[in-house]
Amino acid sequence: MVTQPVRLPVHGAAARVVPAVVVVGTISGVVAYVRSQLRTESRTMDRFFSQYRTPESEASRQRVFEGAVEDPRKSWFNVLGW
Repeated sequence: MVTQPVRLPVHGAAARVVPAVVVVGTISGVVAYVRSQLRTESRTMDRFFSQYRTPESEASRQRVFEGAVEDPRKSWFNVLGW
């Protein structure tokens, strides 16, 4: 014989608060994970570019971007560099 699952009675405020707490907790967890991944990636790129930043590479970069309107490192699209 199969027994029916026992349902705990949920009343009033708990019925509205529990789903909101679950949603807020889930969104917070996803945001924290994405932030940690972006921070890790940014640190990795910083280490890579700090090894590459030599006077010769800077001179080469200046030649490539000569005549550019703005420095690409300060562009609005470079969000991770802020």
